[in-house]
Amino acid sequence: MKEPLLYLCHRIPFPPNKGDKITTYNILKFLSQYYDIHLGCFIDDKYDERYEQQVASFCASYTLIPISRSYSKIKGLTALISGDPITLPFYRRRSMQQWVNKTVEQYRINKAFIYSGCMAQYVMAPPHPLHTVMHFADIDSDKWRQYAQKSHGIMKAIYQREHKTLASYEKAVAQAFAVSCFVTQAETETFKAMLEPGIQGKILPLENGLDNDFFSPNAPIHLGEPYPLTEENYIVFTGAMDYWANADAVKWFVQHVWPQIYQAHHNAKLYLVGSSPGQEVQALATQPGVIVTGRVEDVRPYIKHAKAAIAPMQIARGVQNKMLEAMAMAKPIIVSSLTIEGMDECPSSNLVVSDNPTEIADWLINKLEQKPVDASELRQWIERRFCWEAKLSPLLNYLNQPC
Repeated sequence: MKEPLLYLCHRIPFPPNKGDKITTYNILKFLSQYYDIHLGCFIDDKYDERYEQQVASFCASYTLIPISRSYSKIKGLTALISGDPITLPFYRRRSMQQWVNKTVEQYRINKAFIYSGCMAQYVMAPPHPLHTVMHFADIDSDKWRQYAQKSHGIMKAIYQREHKTLASYEKAVAQAFAVSCFVTQAETETFKAMLEPGIQGKILPLENGLDNDFFSPNAPIHLGEPYPLTEENYIVFTGAMDYWANADAVKWFVQHVWPQIYQAHHNAKLYLVGSSPGQEVQALATQPGVIVTGRVEDVRPYIKHAKAAIAPMQIARGVQNKMLEAMAMAKPIIVSSLTIEGMDECPSSNLVVSDNPTEIADWLINKLEQKPVDASELRQWIERRFCWEAKLSPLLNYLNQPC
């Protein structure tokens, strides 16, 4: 029998088709080799309810609690009275707290792994002390600062408030927990600088990996979609479209870069591939050559048949999975300077960094005019640097560190 471990994350860790789910699924898969996992998480998309059995196969026990995003937004507003960050009541449910308390007592759990700061609230006062590892992934409070910079009026004030209150909460969590992790060394150092010297030693990196067998140009891939991709001359962006940073990136690209490309090549297409596009993203499909797919079964065909991938993030923290996936599939990619933050010694061939719309357009026009490029040096670099087993091995040490 393995040692029991409480594992909390804010969203069901399956399917691994978007940033946080890719990470939480691979951590679940990794930790289940060493611990009996007791998993607590939320389901915020009814589509994901079908994956309960896949998740259950890794767990000794679990609870998957459905939440409504509209109700969560209303709950979030109570923070304006309590003084909490809006993020906390947004993800606060009595049923989750009851399950955590009962599970910790029933299985005599002494260790916990928490993914996402909003879930830390469930173990701040457990039935008995826990050795807890917090995986913030990135500095959420700084995202709200970036959102505030791009907003006006009442929303700017709300985002500024969330930045300040969430930063205070993140510091309190770091003080209370044994270890707090971030996905890059750069993010780790940035957060350390926010803390008192006595706490800084508890802040450590836990980097993301990539499933190099799945994201491979040689993997068997079936289109399964109604678009004749193999016959089209296109570039691609992948990512969940209900994530503000992704929506912001594609809107920026369509406004500032795409018109130059389409003017040069009227047969060119831009595929925006990802689930839950909002009205503003859906409206981009009215622009000539732009296709908004919505949810797809598999993003790999769209990457495989593209002339190039893009990741023009204007708001970002941490390593972007969309970048790693394109590189693993040996696809040329152009990214913004924010996208590549925290990535050291990347290959310079077929990986271009630019924030200039004209430079981006010129590079992509050149790729559209060529035969498909095999950027195998990008894949080789990913294979050397991004293996999940190797990236997650420090987590075992973090969970076993003396308090």
